[in-house]
Amino acid sequence: MSEPTTALVLISHSAALAAGAAEVAAQMAPDVAIRPAGGTEDGRIGTSYDLVEQAVTACLEDDAGAVVMVTDLGSAALTAESVLEMLDDERVLLADAPFVEGAVAAAVAAQGGAAGPAVRAAAEEAASSFGPVDRDDAESSAGAAAPGTAEPTTETLTRTLVLRNRLGLHARPAAMLARKVTEFDADVRLNGIDAASILSIMGLGLTAGAELQMEATGPQAAEALDAIEADVEAGFGEE
Repeated sequence: MSEPTTALVLISHSAALAAGAAEVAAQMAPDVAIRPAGGTEDGRIGTSYDLVEQAVTACLEDDAGAVVMVTDLGSAALTAESVLEMLDDERVLLADAPFVEGAVAAAVAAQGGAAGPAVRAAAEEAASSFGPVDRDDAESSAGAAAPGTAEPTTETLTRTLVLRNRLGLHARPAAMLARKVTEFDADVRLNGIDAASILSIMGLGLTAGAELQMEATGPQAAEALDAIEADVEAGFGEE
């Protein structure tokens, strides 16, 4: 897995909300630079061009390969667009995404070494990913390659696992599983969904005792399933 090179700036009308979202995202992506830019300079509700510009510039000065901004409300997006226009730097990108879900999805993608455009895309896909999964649709799509991935070059390997940790696939273990998948040259699916998507995993709502129907293709399919099985058997460190 590549080292993270894409940083995130989370822009909110509330300093507390920006800091909280950054804290949650950092739990999922400990190696990613995530800077909150919330509220105004004097602590009021609102957004500040200067705070956003300072956060973005700090990321670039720390050698980020790209900076993806995620905003909460419309005027925050306008502030971000002003920063984009003034900096005029192709490394700086703005995601049209739900704030918390987009931040988490972007952070996990960045943790896996994704470049700026892919991190932005992950954030923007969050709205559709974080919702109830139609089991019939999931089953019909099982075994299909995830969008944007190479066609399978080996047979499909399958494995059935059982969740052991009491709280099931909540945010932390879902992030662990998604990050694990990115470490291998393999396309992995969990109960019919892309196992590299933390929000899709959480959307399954799997709890203790639930079965995980794993499928993997690609040169490192077996290694990926072995690593995932080890984490599941260990209860993702929560037992």
